[in-house]
Amino acid sequence: MEKRIIQISKVLSVLFSPFYAPTWAFLWLLFFSYLRLLPHAYKLLVLGIVVTFTILIPLVSINVFRRLNSWSHWQLSHREHRHMPYVLSLLSHVACLVLFIQMNTATFFRGIILAAIAAQLISMLINLWWKISTHMVGIGGLVGLLVTFSHIFYYNPIWPTCGLLILSGLLGTSRMVLRQHSLSQVLVGFLVGFVCAVFFTLFVWL
Repeated sequence: MEKRIIQISKVLSVLFSPFYAPTWAFLWLLFFSYLRLLPHAYKLLVLGIVVTFTILIPLVSINVFRRLNSWSHWQLSHREHRHMPYVLSLLSHVACLVLFIQMNTATFFRGIILAAIAAQLISMLINLWWKISTHMVGIGGLVGLLVTFSHIFYYNPIWPTCGLLILSGLLGTSRMVLRQHSLSQVLVGFLVGFVCAVFFTLFVWL
């Protein structure tokens, strides 16, 4: 039973890695909101840019950095080794935002990336003295985006929000089961992601 719980915790941690949060947000917007009416070529282009700059480039660059330092994945998770991965991911997200601005995409598209940049920057600063759960930053951001888009698009998100909150609880529990974070680190991570998503998405919209 204990092994199964650990396996489930690992699966949840992989599926809802903080790198995937922007992609989950764009998938929902492009294929499950009124934006599904956009041309398929445009939706695939936007999604391809998001995946490239928020998943592929950060993961590849961080993995190269890890190999150059001969660190294991476990060593890379140490608080004192997290600074450069944060910087590499931030630079890639900033490049994505600049590209979106040049493409003149919708303001809330840029808001998602801006929120991700802000959340990472705050997480990096907190990480100088305390380890924060970036998994919870990501899922907290998704909850914040869902609440914000319900205001922008005028719809009732009660059931999706309940589902995401349950998932947030499961993910936070998984991070503690795997002994990666404490309860306080999980809660603060969720709060950082949620606040950044709400504030910056509304900021660019208003």
